Amino acid sequence: MISELKNALKRVATVASMLLLGALVPVASLAESRCEGSGALLVRDVRVLDLAGEAPATSDHMNVLIRDGAVVAIGPDSGAQAPDDVCHLDGRGRTLMPGLVDMHVHIWDEAELGAYIGHGVTTVRNLSGMPFLLEMRDRVATGELLGPRIVTSGPILNGPGPNAQINHQIVETAEEARAAVRAQHAAGYRRLKVYSNLSREAYEAIRDEAETLGMPITGHTPEGVREPGMPFERPFNIAFEELLDDGFETIEHVESIVWHGLRERYDEEAARALAHRIAEAGVPVDPTLIAFANLYRTAESRGAYLERPGTNMLNPFISAMEEPMFERWRSEDADRAREQLAFFSRFTAQLQQEGAMLVAGSDSGIFTNIPGASLHDELALLVEAGLTPYQALRAATYNAAVVLGEAETVGRVAPGYRADLILVAGDPLADIGLVREPAAVIANGNLLTAGGIAIMLESAEQPSAERTQRNVLAAMAAQGSEVPAE
Repeated sequence: MISELKNALKRVATVASMLLLGALVPVASLAESRCEGSGALLVRDVRVLDLAGEAPATSDHMNVLIRDGAVVAIGPDSGAQAPDDVCHLDGRGRTLMPGLVDMHVHIWDEAELGAYIGHGVTTVRNLSGMPFLLEMRDRVATGELLGPRIVTSGPILNGPGPNAQINHQIVETAEEARAAVRAQHAAGYRRLKVYSNLSREAYEAIRDEAETLGMPITGHTPEGVREPGMPFERPFNIAFEELLDDGFETIEHVESIVWHGLRERYDEEAARALAHRIAEAGVPVDPTLIAFANLYRTAESRGAYLERPGTNMLNPFISAMEEPMFERWRSEDADRAREQLAFFSRFTAQLQQEGAMLVAGSDSGIFTNIPGASLHDELALLVEAGLTPYQALRAATYNAAVVLGEAETVGRVAPGYRADLILVAGDPLADIGLVREPAAVIANGNLLTAGGIAIMLESAEQPSAERTQRNVLAAMAAQGSEVPAE
């Protein structure tokens, strides 16, 4: 792993010299699109979409009053109680809905924040914690920085083996695992991410210590030590079903569930039965169909897909670090990958049909997945899989709030709820693609219209390889991993 990072550092040195250093966009610089000086915001004559129920609920010709980062009142006469200095936003012909929640991202650099906000993503759950993210999380929360609200796990906990990566915190014994959990909690992390290679001893220590500290666990389901013949000739050391009552906040990636839960058997009947068991256990699933879909598209295009519009928002350091993965996938069997993706899509539909709670995540931050835009790609894939636009949007709003334990404050357009909202032209229940380009974004009460959104997206086109390198090396040092000499 260290040799891979050394090679990546060499590749990045050339790339970084050709790039402008990205910069965060301070809230103050967007004053022209935020109704500067106004004590409140009134969205007038708008359709309000509520995604909390099993069926959509809409209210037409509503006025929505926002003050101090929260929704204060909703109704046809809310404007009558608005203060004199209220900022007015015309909502005619538009729909006001909760901001989107991306439940699986990897933030490497400050510039990426603009891509999320510019695409209407007002909350992200980062699943590879690094020290700089804790500071960034707090600066966004206090209003110093404009970006999505950040919920983050600590560094990924994994064991040595085929799925170990350079940014993983490797633990092999129960003692090491417990110490890692305690250290992450002391550092300020409040969620844990686990990964495939964890041994039974290490995983069970993580699970028990996490319960003691009140830290939810999410991630790839641990399989135990990989031994010859697994999974086709002999079962994994840790059976998938053993983990269903361990209180996972979410299980990530349908392809990982198929690998672990079905032992890579593409069997429709077995998949249906597994979907039923997951739903019955009440474990939420984050399908991240887009992660595998983009790998397939890389194979199908022999790599040309990575030149599509928007890829200038991809982090150059991560692209260099994951170059071996790119080389692998541009040579993969595209026909086989297409068949796999179709099965993953059908399995996602089965999860929905069996009653499992789905959330929406993009796995943005890997070398194929553009921040912000990839969540909309995921929503489109969920609809292609058979979910209704309502079910897909609910996965990316209210369901996420439920999973995060925030259903009373986030994920709805309702009095007392956080003012993380997006204004969409037309009816997103008829055309989910309309959500991709919001007419306005309201993040913690801060209003961005076309000009502000454009500024945020432009800032996302300046990722810094050098800054990302510093972030990654600092994270490895903080978690006790070997840091290569530059």
